[in-house]
Amino acid sequence: MAKRVLASLKIFPSDINLDREVIKKEIEKTIPEYASVYKFEEEPIAYGLVAIIAHVLVPEDREGAIDEVESRLKKMDKISDFQTLMVRRV
Repeated sequence: MAKRVLASLKIFPSDINLDREVIKKEIEKTIPEYASVYKFEEEPIAYGLVAIIAHVLVPEDREGAIDEVESRLKKMDKISDFQTLMVRRV
């Protein structure tokens, strides 16, 4: 029986010159305390832009958890945009 939900989010930095490690640390601090980052991956896009793929775990029984993670990411100034790639039970 699954107790957590894994959401994979493709995050686009607002500037190609931003340090991705700093952005990753800020993401970990920004998401709610009940959520955790399982792992980060990087995906080259074009012309030096590298997207960050954040795999975020949230409790399955917490309603609106993914929405809250997304709304907090929208408020970050180092992120220009993001896409939810996948959400599944684990």
